[in-house]
Amino acid sequence: MMVLTLSGCASWFGSGDKDPQVQLVRVELVKAKVLEQRFKLHFRVDNPNDSTLTVRGIRYAVYLGPIKLSEGEYSHWFSVKPNSHAQFVVPIRTNLWPHVRSLVKLLETPEQAIPYRLEGTLETGLFFGYDVHVMRKGEIIAADFIPE
Repeated sequence: MMVLTLSGCASWFGSGDKDPQVQLVRVELVKAKVLEQRFKLHFRVDNPNDSTLTVRGIRYAVYLGPIKLSEGEYSHWFSVKPNSHAQFVVPIRTNLWPHVRSLVKLLETPEQAIPYRLEGTLETGLFFGYDVHVMRKGEIIAADFIPE
């Protein structure tokens, strides 16, 4: 009886759902001073499942080329409808002064694609937390760093 009960409980956690996908869509420069820069990281979460996905937040590290742009945690609850996507924005502050030469080289040509790497954990689940490891590589156009 105990074995049957435990196997029933295990089915609560092994639903066979696919992991959501997370990507960094845009890095927006908000304000730049010598010792402090403010950015907005625009993320997109894709829910490939037939049930609503609850997102509780993200722990992240973002690299532009060889430069660590930022790392941190952002707690923001939202839902992603089944077979849909949602976007959210994470405001960050950083000090890129030690990397200014490398950054200027990356931004020399406005149309140039800059490689980025996103590492982290997407925290999901309503009652039981389920963390999804995120590792994504891509490119961002240098012109996205020019304030509007």
